[in-house]
Amino acid sequence: MTHTDTVLVVGELVVDYTLAKNDATCKLRLGGVAHAARGLWAAELEYSIAAFCPRYLIDEAKKYLMELECKEFIWLGEVIGAPNVILIGDVAEVSHQGYEDLMRNTKIVKAHDTIPRLDAYQRVVIFPGKFDISALICAFAADARFSFDIAYDLEDISSLDAFRGRVQALIISTSSSLFMKLGKDDIDDLLDTVSKLLPEIFLLKENRGGSRLYNFCDESVIEIPATLGHTVNSVGVGDVYSGVMVGLSHKGWVEAAWRGCQAATVYSQSTFPDDIKRDIQRGFKLSLEVLDALGGTVLPWHDRQNYSIYLAGPDFTYTEKQELDRAVDSLTYHNFRVRRPILENGELKLPASEGDLRCTYHMDCQLLKECDAVFAVPLGRDPGTLVEIGMAIEMGKPVITYDPRRENENTMVVVGSSVYSAALDACLNGTFNAIAQLRAESR
Repeated sequence: MTHTDTVLVVGELVVDYTLAKNDATCKLRLGGVAHAARGLWAAELEYSIAAFCPRYLIDEAKKYLMELECKEFIWLGEVIGAPNVILIGDVAEVSHQGYEDLMRNTKIVKAHDTIPRLDAYQRVVIFPGKFDISALICAFAADARFSFDIAYDLEDISSLDAFRGRVQALIISTSSSLFMKLGKDDIDDLLDTVSKLLPEIFLLKENRGGSRLYNFCDESVIEIPATLGHTVNSVGVGDVYSGVMVGLSHKGWVEAAWRGCQAATVYSQSTFPDDIKRDIQRGFKLSLEVLDALGGTVLPWHDRQNYSIYLAGPDFTYTEKQELDRAVDSLTYHNFRVRRPILENGELKLPASEGDLRCTYHMDCQLLKECDAVFAVPLGRDPGTLVEIGMAIEMGKPVITYDPRRENENTMVVVGSSVYSAALDACLNGTFNAIAQLRAESR
């Protein structure tokens, strides 16, 4: 029997464990390819799962996936030496998520001696893991077509050479190690490498900056905007994007990518499957024309370095500034160009002479004028930071004020800032929106 309308999802099944924080409780849920399964189910698309997982997960995985209308569960092989549990530190991905694969150094993924037949499926999306991808190819039909979402466990695209000429979509995120190796500085080098597999399309998911769809058949490039809101949990969002896009590829890659993006956005805003399905189905009622008219945030990774962000805050060596440091880590993680006056112009010695004060003042003012936007962290109601906020507002520059201790809820600061919030997630969204607007105005 051939499942012509059914997408086969191949990869690892893991257990995601989100660590508790002050503003969120811990959460345990089935992860890995289960994320794509939730997305496909919510999009009302037929799918099956072929997975590597520890033996202890099989019965629970089958039961759970069947409730999500999975057509077939195929156990490809066992994970030994590790429980396949991932600890997650930052579910909102304001910076590096801090994934920890427990006992990863002793983990072995072992395929069955006889790989189950997978030749009933013509559309396959593979999420590479610590298993030998090329060893699976003999199990598929000769006319099967493959899509790959490359995240963390594939360091060289040449390992996919066995699939050359049979690839529909190659998908990479800016958070993947392969992107950092091949495309961090130059998208052309990455495209050259990807094109060797002869895929129909290449999708670059750029986090809060949207995504770019490269069609190798007609050489078109489509920018798909992100819709930014409160991120409840970003884990598995990219998997949902990829799964739904491949599932809808019969509608054409452009519509499929827009719908995958819609599904991923909804998935980031809830961890309750029924709510996710309801909201995805609502969103799918909108036409592509309406979606395009609604717009969103488009800020490609490689354009972010074209704009300078002035860091206003008590960035001194002698202050407690954990929140400021986290904000810098967040902006740097997302490839923004952060200008730190303390580092560039030096830190004044205490007590400072009048000459040193004047010199530093003029250098900081000049740096502020050169920058396109300001990210302010006015810890301790730092007077210098508040002055810089005021100067930037007067200059007409967008000001994003991150006030984690809620010390500056003043009319001038709150209303004068483009975004004012005690949440770094909201301020990061504000930064993306502000720089994306500057980019749009310059085009």
